[in-house]
Amino acid sequence: MSQQEVNDLPENNLEVDAASAEKVEAVETEVSPEQARIAELEAQVKDIQARANADMYNFQKRVERETDNAKKFALEKFAGSLLDVVDNLERAIAAAPADSNQGLLDGVQLTHKALLTALEKHHIRVIDPTGQAFDAEQHQAVGIDPNTPEGQVANVLQKGYSLSGRLLRPAMVTVGQ
Repeated sequence: MSQQEVNDLPENNLEVDAASAEKVEAVETEVSPEQARIAELEAQVKDIQARANADMYNFQKRVERETDNAKKFALEKFAGSLLDVVDNLERAIAAAPADSNQGLLDGVQLTHKALLTALEKHHIRVIDPTGQAFDAEQHQAVGIDPNTPEGQVANVLQKGYSLSGRLLRPAMVTVGQ
């Protein structure tokens, strides 16, 4: 084998290959201004995508919350109008004379109970503060009773109601002085 043939063997060309590899690496590590700008823009795109994803997630959660509230409180006006019916049934029961038709009174009481059960089923709760401390969040003071301890509810003139924790109507009360 001649010297030229020996030099052409792959194991003898290591110096050339190593030098070529260093040149390739040097070219690869040198970044042109265009490539740097491309990398910068790609980073900005990733950042904008991440923010857009976070905004979309927050938007979805807000829509879910608002939809839940809309469903929960859709009955608010309707329920408010039924409260007058409950009040009238309670007045009829309270005003019934002792010698009245017992069958009629039982019917009114059963109707009242059925209406309250239907309201409860739809998360409408009665606020009856009899004997409790006055709470301005749920009670509306319309009078003062000097014979009751201060801050205590003396009389409930009209019961209050809440719908899923939200006040529909405050209880009208007199408060001790």
